[in-house]
Amino acid sequence: MKIALAQLNYTIGDIEGNKLKIIDAINKAKSLHADLVLFAEQALSGTPAFDLLRKTTFLELCEDALVEIASCCDGIAAIVGLPYLTEKGTISAAALIQDRKVLRYVGKEHITARREMGFIVPSKGYEYAVIKGHKCAIVVGDDLSRTHDMDKSVETILSINARRYGKGLLSYRYESMRRLAYVEGKNIVLVNQVGGATDIVYDGTSGAMNARGEIAVLLKSFEEDFALYDTKAPVQPVTLPTTYNDRTRLVYQAACCGLRDFFRKNDYRKAAIGLSGGIDSAVVACIAADALGRENVRALLMPSQFSSDHSVEDAKVLAERLGIGYNVIPITEIYRSVMDTLKPVTGGTEFDATEENIQARIRTVLLMALQNKTDSILLNSSNKSENALGLCTLYGDTAGAFSVTGDLYKSEMYDLARYINRVHGNVIPESILDKEPSSELRPDQKDSDLLPPYEVVDAILYRMIEEGQHREEIVNAGFDSHVVEKIHAMIMRNEKKRHQFPPVLRLSACAFGHERLMPLTNRYGD
Repeated sequence: MKIALAQLNYTIGDIEGNKLKIIDAINKAKSLHADLVLFAEQALSGTPAFDLLRKTTFLELCEDALVEIASCCDGIAAIVGLPYLTEKGTISAAALIQDRKVLRYVGKEHITARREMGFIVPSKGYEYAVIKGHKCAIVVGDDLSRTHDMDKSVETILSINARRYGKGLLSYRYESMRRLAYVEGKNIVLVNQVGGATDIVYDGTSGAMNARGEIAVLLKSFEEDFALYDTKAPVQPVTLPTTYNDRTRLVYQAACCGLRDFFRKNDYRKAAIGLSGGIDSAVVACIAADALGRENVRALLMPSQFSSDHSVEDAKVLAERLGIGYNVIPITEIYRSVMDTLKPVTGGTEFDATEENIQARIRTVLLMALQNKTDSILLNSSNKSENALGLCTLYGDTAGAFSVTGDLYKSEMYDLARYINRVHGNVIPESILDKEPSSELRPDQKDSDLLPPYEVVDAILYRMIEEGQHREEIVNAGFDSHVVEKIHAMIMRNEKKRHQFPPVLRLSACAFGHERLMPLTNRYGD
């Protein structure tokens, strides 16, 4: 049996556009003499569609589009994912099309993704079907990981999915498939969603596995792809990317894909960014230039009297190497004017976070002015470590329409920077990588004045957030109890800031994505 895997980038709510993509892929599959073509879960609607899944008109439009798709399936079978209204509510279904007719809808039983809870109801789960004389099991979404003891006459498991990207989840996904294929002795074909949907990015990486648990076909990550799998053809096993360097590359590709689709699907073109000469804004600028094109990125350099000369020069060198436009606008006089105006309130008091925050907010005022005048979208340059600890200023460096790196720890920002330099030719000056982290909001300020090195901070944060460990467990693992208690207190004290943050691209394996943690140790489905 020849099975075509159509991995396409769908847009939420664009039923017409999604339908045309599906029809084009069906015609391509027919030209290759495929017996069956598979499309991802909720391909027609795009996902996550949230409240659209409650609108009867929207669901009817999806069914109407499916009828048009079925009319193109002469000589080929197709499985198309869509939301489908039943007596119990909307289900995530796989529509089986044969001989230009929609024969049945196979619904998903297990609703594990938090983004679907309340919008999708459980169905009865996988079903068997004979397609072109080949007995198959049709499975939707996470039902695949709960599938076992199938009928022995089933030859191939067909799974359509909408599984988001998360660090480490790709290896887990294919290891689960390998065990199932080997234990059940059946081929598995999986087609996954691909592309960004605001704070979620789907990696694609669809594939097929034979009954021995060997990967026979592996599609690209973070881009559309198409492949043909012949269940009877000899297999040349494919290797799954699993190394440390692979993971950093996938994180970078996920960030570019998520940012590119956030702009494309919302009809945005230009991005504005503040360049400080630090690691975070350098990485975001590189991602933006790669994802959107350097001609669509504009930067402001806004030094104060506390900014070091080398930071300004580093930022200039980075902008010039990237080929993005930039302006240098010192904020010293603006800052002094604000402080003079505030003398009746602040006069005679010691320099503290008040003066630091004023600088951050001045910079945001200027960046928002750039955004408005140039019809741009302001990108946030945060990281997960600083956001978790509250080392950020409300209405200052927490501002922006989108945060592409807000789910990456500080140490991961350095990993990305080294990867960018390795692949794109040292665009980030080495001095940015070598300098000690500092927000430069007071004389000789360094992050190490308040915290141990970020390698230690991030290791503690990872245990708290990703692994849900209690403070005692972390101390017993060898970390200083005073540091652990301090970090925990900072996280809990700064919850209010995380609730006032722009959308963050979710790249973590545990899927709250950003630190909107209530409670801290809660771990949601993907």
